[in-house]
Amino acid sequence: MKSNKALPLLFTVMFLVMVGFGIIIPVMPFYAETMGASPTQLGLLMAVYSLMQFLFAPMWGKISDRIGRKPVIMIGIFGLSLSFFLMALSTELWMLFVARIIGGFLSSANMPTVMAYVADVTSEEDRGKGMGIIGASVGLGFIFGPAIGGIFSNQSLNLPFYLAGASSLLTFLLVTLLLKESLTPEERGTQARERLSLLKALKEPVSILFILQLFVSFSLSGLEATFAYYAYEKAQLGSRELGYIFMIMGFAGALVQGGLVGRLTKRFREGIVIQIGTLISMVGFALILFIDSFVTAAIFLTIFGVGNGFIRPSVSSLLTKTSQAGHGSTTGVLSSFDSLGRILGPPVGGLLFSLSIGLPYISGIIFSIIAFLLYRVYSTKRMKTVQP
Repeated sequence: MKSNKALPLLFTVMFLVMVGFGIIIPVMPFYAETMGASPTQLGLLMAVYSLMQFLFAPMWGKISDRIGRKPVIMIGIFGLSLSFFLMALSTELWMLFVARIIGGFLSSANMPTVMAYVADVTSEEDRGKGMGIIGASVGLGFIFGPAIGGIFSNQSLNLPFYLAGASSLLTFLLVTLLLKESLTPEERGTQARERLSLLKALKEPVSILFILQLFVSFSLSGLEATFAYYAYEKAQLGSRELGYIFMIMGFAGALVQGGLVGRLTKRFREGIVIQIGTLISMVGFALILFIDSFVTAAIFLTIFGVGNGFIRPSVSSLLTKTSQAGHGSTTGVLSSFDSLGRILGPPVGGLLFSLSIGLPYISGIIFSIIAFLLYRVYSTKRMKTVQP
């Protein structure tokens, strides 16, 4: 019998992890500049973390199938804490790069293993709800983290890194003392038998869902990379207004993931929710082309955020139900595709913006349509394989 009693604790853990991660976001560019970082080097400093996530998330997912979820989550959170303290102590740019590489390598264990844990402790009927709760915790953490980092950066540029390290260390202790292992020794043996690599994933029937998530992540990160410039050009919005807009969007996405996703997937199943999400995202991208004020920017970006909030937890839920591989292996590969989208999205979005300021959002419309059609292809193939 599945029990989801661990979900509130997992929500707290991922919220604190993302608060710690978010704390350093507003201060990182200025901190790196004090060590002589050029804009290109700053971009590489941000990208190397996602690169490590792309390369190593599948590995940690497989390891969690073999040795259990709790030790891998502990490794990921401790690694994140270590990287924050190393960044706080850095005096040279290369030291920041080393800290980011270590952090990306070890913390890539967090998301896939937590999602696998959710899949372990929830029934298929409640899987979407569990994934949505984790998505909501991530969204809320990203709201509060940057706000805290911005406040304390006025005291000292490296103080936010110490705070992020302390927050992650507290989370590590919380996991150590309170979180119970979700896999029995017998289940670890079963989950470890079927492993999924990046190359193997592309040959599996569920590969379409991984590619769908890649497109969603790609278009989202392209928007995030260019929206500040776009909003200034279209409505003369500054950093303060953008902060409020992204906060509103984040709260809306968290509410959708924490409340609506579970109910909708339970009633209509994940496929319908994924399609709804892609269509709402498409509408959001289209509306962004018409922003002319703070109010329209907040409303239109929130519509996009709501659509995006439907997709990731529903894809995660559906994959853990349909993939033949272990939950950790499956969610690890999903995290890897998500990270690949975050690596490729910003530079491509920036290039499109340099050609025409509306192109990143027009491409977002196109990618949302592609994501919708990809699910339709997956659904058709799935129906053919289950027919006698």
